[in-house]
Amino acid sequence: MRLDILNHGYSPGTKLLFAVIRLFSGHPVPDAAKLVFYRPDFYGARAKEFTHEAMRGPSEWSIGDRELMAAYVSKVNESAFCVGAHTATARQSYQDGPRVAAVLADLESAPVEEPLRATLRMLGKLTREGKVGAEDMRDVLATGVSSQQVKDALAVCATFNTTNRLADAFGFELLTSEGFDAGAKYLLKRGYR
Repeated sequence: MRLDILNHGYSPGTKLLFAVIRLFSGHPVPDAAKLVFYRPDFYGARAKEFTHEAMRGPSEWSIGDRELMAAYVSKVNESAFCVGAHTATARQSYQDGPRVAAVLADLESAPVEEPLRATLRMLGKLTREGKVGAEDMRDVLATGVSSQQVKDALAVCATFNTTNRLADAFGFELLTSEGFDAGAKYLLKRGYR
């Protein structure tokens, strides 16, 4: 069920901004952006910083890797909006759509390096079961993933386990693939602020 707050309550300046975005992009403003404009403090300053740091802060993982992690966690959570958004951003970042699609279709046969595969496997288990054990962490570390990379991956997982639930609770509307691609280009140009 789509919540009505995504359609009402904006200031005249914000309404004008939405109109300009729609005019120049040819696409409606995504619901996630509308929510941020409606209640800038909705996520809280620290949560917004945490999300930015998880996705765009310094990391041994590339932005494409972190976007793929977000898409993978969203797939496990069956959050269609977030799968679409982060799949598009991972495709743009990697410049390799078939690779991203292969990972989301079948992680075990996808053409990715073992450290990323092991990390995605661990994030999938954590998302499905709500816990991982020492053996799961040893398996990831044995592939050459550093302790800091594990922390960074867990931050992405925590961010998107929350974001997926918000997107589903607010009933974010799915965009066309062109709409997701336009959003991905914008995020990558702006540094995801």
